[in-house]
Amino acid sequence: MMAAGTALEAMTMATAEEIAGRELEAATEEFTRVVESHRPQIFRFLLALTRDADLAETLTQECFLKAHRNWGSFRGESSAMTWLMRIAINLQKDHWRNRRMQFWRRARTNAVDLDEASEWLPSGERSAEQQLLARERVGQVWKAVEGLSERQRTVFLLRYVEEMELSEIARATGLSEGTVKSHLSRAVARVRAELGGRR
Repeated sequence: MMAAGTALEAMTMATAEEIAGRELEAATEEFTRVVESHRPQIFRFLLALTRDADLAETLTQECFLKAHRNWGSFRGESSAMTWLMRIAINLQKDHWRNRRMQFWRRARTNAVDLDEASEWLPSGERSAEQQLLARERVGQVWKAVEGLSERQRTVFLLRYVEEMELSEIARATGLSEGTVKSHLSRAVARVRAELGGRR
C-alpha cells in the first residue's frame, strides 16, 4: 500500500508540474501578444515625450522588462495598455529626475528629425506639397509641445498622439479626471497660442 501512495504522489506531482508548465506557457504567449500589440504605441509615446529615438527605445525596453517581471501581479483592473503607459510614464519621470540629480545635460545629437517624426504620425495627405505642409504643422506643434510643463505635455500627448480617453489618461498618470481635464485645457490653450490661434 505504501508503494501505491508514493506512485500516486509522484503522478500528482508530475500532473501539477505539467499544469504549471502549461499555465506558464499560456502566460508567456499572452505577454508576447501584449508586447506585439502595444510596443509601437509605447515607443511612439516615449519618443514624443523625449524627442530622442535612442532614449525612447531604451525606455520602451525597460518598460516591457518591468512589465514582464510584474506580469503575474497585473490584476486587469485597467487595460494592459493603460498599465503599460503608467509604467512608461514612471520610467520617463525617473529618467528625467536622475538626469537632474546628475547636474548635466547632454546635447541632443540624437534628436528626432522632423521628417522622420512626421512619417510616424498618421496622415491622410498624399501630394508632396500636402506632405510638406503637414511636416511644417508637425514641427510647429512639436515646438509648442516642448514648451509645456511635464504634466501638460504628458496629458497632451496621451490624448492627441495616443488618442486615449480622459479616464484612461487619469488611470495611466494617477491623476484625477478633473486634473487631467485642467492640464489638457491649459496645454491646448498654450499650443494654440504658440501656433497663433490656428487650428
